Amino acid sequence: MINTSLSAANAYNLAQQLTNQTNPDQSLQKAADTKPDFGAMVKDGVQGVLDKGDVAEKTATSMIDGKADVVDVVTAVAETEVALETMVSIRDRVISSYESIMQMPI
Repeated sequence: MINTSLSAANAYNLAQQLTNQTNPDQSLQKAADTKPDFGAMVKDGVQGVLDKGDVAEKTATSMIDGKADVVDVVTAVAETEVALETMVSIRDRVISSYESIMQMPI
């Protein structure tokens, strides 16, 4: 389930990036020319989880004030939960990969 959620999230993000571009060929070439930065990727992922948490918190506060519906709160909390589960899954895979590398003979 987590692998499917991660794949779906990646596909959604890619589709969203592609639809928001004005010149897809230029943006795809730019993406191919840039080197991936693992630290920036992790930072962006953590920031995304934090942003989802903030949205869920604000929605819950709005519900207490009578400005939001229960369905909105449940949806925001569920989105935060999926984002957090995805981040934990990625963390577990990184740790597993690190342990595998450390066990390799030199």
